[in-house]
Amino acid sequence: MSGYKEPSFAARQKAALEARKNSLDKFRARPGPDDPSVKQRQAQREAQAAAREKTRQSREIEKAARKALEAEAAATAATRLAREKKEAADAEAALKVERKAARDARYAARKERKK
Repeated sequence: MSGYKEPSFAARQKAALEARKNSLDKFRARPGPDDPSVKQRQAQREAQAAAREKTRQSREIEKAARKALEAEAAATAATRLAREKKEAADAEAALKVERKAARDARYAARKERKK
């Protein structure tokens, strides 16, 4: 079994030159900006970007509508709660008035019996 043979300087230089040449050829083979395939890919990218923007805008509109509905529901709930508190306070006041009237009636009856 033979050992590893290290490439010579000339072989390494030739390999580097070939690599640079291949890289340059690959770069030159790329289509230019006016190539139809490049234009088609650019148009596809722009269409995808427009679709993403449209989707984003529709999501923002839905989010704003949802926030408006939530705000309206919160306002309705606050109004209902305020009305219920007022009704409870009115009922409590009416109960106090009724209790006072009953107490006064008992007091007056007691006074009447003493006479």
